[in-house]
Amino acid sequence: MAANFWKSSHCQQWLLEKQLLDQVRQDDLAVLSEDEYQKVMIFIAGLVQALGEQLKVRQQVIGTATMYMKRFYSRNSLGSVDPLLLAPTAIFLASKVEEFGVISNSRLISTCQAVVKNRFAFAYPQEFPYKIAHVLECEFFLLELMDCCLVLYHPYRPLLHYAHDMGEPERVLPLAWKIVNDSLRTDVHLLYPPYQIALAALHMACVMLNRDAKQWFAELSVDMDKIMEITRQILALYTLWKNYDEKRDIPAILNKMPKPKTAPDK
Repeated sequence: MAANFWKSSHCQQWLLEKQLLDQVRQDDLAVLSEDEYQKVMIFIAGLVQALGEQLKVRQQVIGTATMYMKRFYSRNSLGSVDPLLLAPTAIFLASKVEEFGVISNSRLISTCQAVVKNRFAFAYPQEFPYKIAHVLECEFFLLELMDCCLVLYHPYRPLLHYAHDMGEPERVLPLAWKIVNDSLRTDVHLLYPPYQIALAALHMACVMLNRDAKQWFAELSVDMDKIMEITRQILALYTLWKNYDEKRDIPAILNKMPKPKTAPDK
């Protein structure tokens, strides 16, 4: 693992330009609106979260899996690989990278079957259609797409540092931590360094809690324009969430969404 974020593959290969994301998404946005595309991303991230929680992995494993999923779709259309297959594949790979331990093949598939049946039947009325062979094949494509760049830097560590430096971490840290988790459903982790995301979450938490931190932020040698842009993207997520009824919206969006050309073997 690279000890320095600025020398890591995360920084040098996986901080992307927004224009690149927009270009890759043109095929998807030909059939989905921008809001619908974001709702799909929220839904897939929720699927990764649900699988991770059922498998009892750490939140960092879930965060890494979500980022692997985001990286894949930053270079590919939604129609390239079924999100229902990519979600467990990302969890499977992230659990190994984050040294959580290898999840057994049978446990992974049985968990997918249970989660789809009990929590996502509104979106997938049929049983989970994939076998472990499909997950292993998809893992190969995911590794190839990421050029085996598996090391990720999350905002959690800088967030802890900044919260303690600011003082009163027990007051602002829980809310800022939640905002960082929510931000995984946006593009900010593909566009900005982790420390800037941590500062944006901390800034939002201070505003929500009416904590005056203007002087502390003023003394930082950071680009506050970037911090405010991250804040705007996270606020846009919350605005979208306000009127977002997943069980009502997602089935129709998935029906419109481009489909992979090949279906799983029966």
